[in-house]
This record gives sequence, C-alpha cells and structure tokens, in this order.
Amino acid sequence: MLSSRVRLVTTTARLVHSLIYSSSRSFMDLKALLSSLNDFASLSFAESWDNVGLLVEPSPPHTVNTLFLTNDLTEEVMEEALQKKADLILSYHPPIFQPMKRITWKTWKERLVIRALENRVGIYSPHTAYDAAPQGVNSWLAKGLGVCTSRPIHPSKAPDCPTEGTHRVEFSVTHTQDLDKVISALKEIAGVSVTSFSARTDDEEQTRLSLNCTQQALMQVVAFLSQNRQFYQKTEILSLEKPLLLYTGMGRLCTLDESVSLETMIERIKSHLKLSHVRLALGIGKTLESPVKVVALCAGSGSSVLQGTDADLYLTGEMSHHDVLDAASQGISVILCEHSNTERGFLSDLRDMLDAHLENKINIILSETDRDPLHVI
Repeated sequence: MLSSRVRLVTTTARLVHSLIYSSSRSFMDLKALLSSLNDFASLSFAESWDNVGLLVEPSPPHTVNTLFLTNDLTEEVMEEALQKKADLILSYHPPIFQPMKRITWKTWKERLVIRALENRVGIYSPHTAYDAAPQGVNSWLAKGLGVCTSRPIHPSKAPDCPTEGTHRVEFSVTHTQDLDKVISALKEIAGVSVTSFSARTDDEEQTRLSLNCTQQALMQVVAFLSQNRQFYQKTEILSLEKPLLLYTGMGRLCTLDESVSLETMIERIKSHLKLSHVRLALGIGKTLESPVKVVALCAGSGSSVLQGTDADLYLTGEMSHHDVLDAASQGISVILCEHSNTERGFLSDLRDMLDAHLENKINIILSETDRDPLHVI
C-alpha cells in the first residue's frame, strides 16, 4: 500500500510541475514564430524542388502556444496533435507535396488539411532546409559515427551575392575629358553602381570604371557601350556568383579521427539510431573487419547526393538497387536504415535547440506516435 502511495505522490508532483511549466509559457503570434523559425534555419537553403514553409494557415490572427514536432504527419499523428492541443505542427516531411486539385474527405492528405483548418492548426515543413543547416539533420546523423570532421558534400550557396547586382562590367575610359560624361550617363540607369580607379595599361595611365548592375540594368549598360564605343576600351563582363557556404549544404563527408572496423561502425550507427537491424551491402573486397576512415552520409534518400563521392562507407536511409550495386562495385560499403529512421532522432535535438532559440516562450511537444512505416518482422 505504501508503494502505491509513493507512486501516486510522484505522479501528482510531476503533473503539478508540468502544469506550472506549461502555464509559465506565453503565446507567440504565428508570423513572429515563422520569422524566428526562418532565423533558426533559413528556408532559402531548401532544394528548389522542395515544398517548404507554411503549408496550412488558419485564418489570422493566429497565436501559437504549443508547437508539435513530427517527422511524418499521418492521420494517427494528427489525432495525437489535436489531443495535445497543438496550434502549429512542424512536420519535417511536407504532407503537401504534389498540387491538390480538390480538398475532400476522399484521401488521407486531403483529410489532414480539412482537420487542420477545422481545428485551427497550422502546418509548417522545413524538410531540406533542415538537411542543409549546419545544426540540422545531417549533422545530427554524423554524431553517431564517432569523433570526426565533416563538411557538406554539396555546399549551399549564400542567399545573396556579397555585393549588389548580378554582374560586374569593367572598362577603361579612353580620354579623361569623357569621364564625367560616361559616369553621368551610367548613373542614370537604375540598378547600376559605379566606382572608378586608376590603372596603367601599355605604360599609359587610364581611368577604369567598375559597374555592379542587375540583370535588367546589364542590358542597358551593354546598349550604352555599343552606341558609344569611342569612349571606352578593354571591356570585361563578369557574372557575380553567390559564394558557397562552408558548413551548410546537402549530405556530409565525414573523416574520422581514428579508423574503426566496419563492424564497429555498424554498432555505432545502430546505437545512435536506436535500431536493432540495418541493411548492409559490402563493398567488393571488403569484410566486416575492413577499416572505415571516411563516411559519406545523407539522411533520407541519399542516392543523388552520395553518387560519385569517394568514401569507405555510404550511410543513408534508402538507395535504389542499382545505386547500391554501383557503390559496392567501387569497394564502397553501404548501410541502409530505412528512410525516416535516419531523420526522426533529430527531433529530440531540435526540440532542445528550438526551446533555446525561442527563449522558452512556447510549449514544444515531440510526437509519440510518429514512426517509420517499415519494420523488421
């Protein structure tokens, strides 16, 4: 009897703590929350084919007290989110991907939209933006390998060029007396910034102009120069590229501080992902005792990201049969863990990071019913 009372007191204490913790949280306006989420991991890093961001929006104004995290938004997960009074569901995978022609009760994805709107619950998906982020899914997956250094396999480009415009045009003005006339004419073109500097060409001092201009302005600059060829010489037109980001991008190429056997690496991965089984394709000439120093990984479906990468091991959720054969023929072993098993564990880290990023302003709940649809029997 005493044991039962102790359990009752403990349960009551936990409930009281939970209520106090919950009541200490405040609401966030949906737009403010979305802005903070974008600050955490910019949606600009998502792949162009992806469907990210706010997918379902209740009529404004909409405030969020409870943010519900899931890897996949199924009908079972939606039921859980509604029971837990979620105001916004962050579903890593976008439940709306292909365009919908109608919203009826006929298909499960249409029903998700209906239930979300009827219950005033928003749906947001970051997907490949979180794959690319420095603190995102692939970086979390790399934590299971052991001490290593890693870099993106396909680095992302910065959202903007370091300077204004998309192109730079440089040319030398032939005669000093023409300089003011040329500069004045160019400054009248919208989207053009002009700087000048001295240059020496063929032992002759000249003034060289450098123009940063937008795509639209470039056409007007070229038209001006073609009509006034007497004013200039030695013209160069450069396309301004957005710089690559060092720690942001798709996949990770991880170099271990110390090599380990393939067998040891398998056990590390199983432990990190909390899996009892993984699928293994041994590279040609490799055994479980073969050393692993370099691992190329990609959460989810990794074929397109990993293909052509030089490594001892590929780690991903799923790959096509022929891509596995191609890797194995090159002596690269492949570990497949099923698609969402390489992603779902990240949500626990995400909850803690978002708690800190959002300054504990809202409740953040992790789904208990979300799971990979495939399991070993």
